[in-house]
Amino acid sequence: MKRIIVLAVACALAPLASAQLYKYVDKNGKTVYTDQPPPDADAKAMANVPPPAAPSKSYVERDKELQKGRDKSKDDAKKSDEKAKYEAAKAERCRQATEAARIYEQGGRLQKRNAAGESEFMSDDEIEAARQKSRRDMDEACKTG
Repeated sequence: MKRIIVLAVACALAPLASAQLYKYVDKNGKTVYTDQPPPDADAKAMANVPPPAAPSKSYVERDKELQKGRDKSKDDAKKSDEKAKYEAAKAERCRQATEAARIYEQGGRLQKRNAAGESEFMSDDEIEAARQKSRRDMDEACKTG
């Protein structure tokens, strides 16, 4: 019984789904398309023509499109991995430069190796030069942007 009622309602509403389309030119010279004829203008009834169906693509074309999508996602993943590695290396360089600058900022007696490989104390001028160099290195390694 319910099926008969649903079928009857569907048949009654079917003509409403294919509404008539009207075309006319208004007093300003513009072309207007509407589903109701205007009372004061000469409207032409347009034939309801379904839009043309898009030609279906062959399986080869679909496969090529899918492969392009896969290649693009693979490239995007590779780029994001490379960027993550670059950012990690940059953060490590910044950490090392900051640590070197901190050592020179603390002051005190610092040692270096001479040409013979022996340990000797740095002079105050050498420490100051190394401190300034380490600050520049830290600024360069830790800059953003």
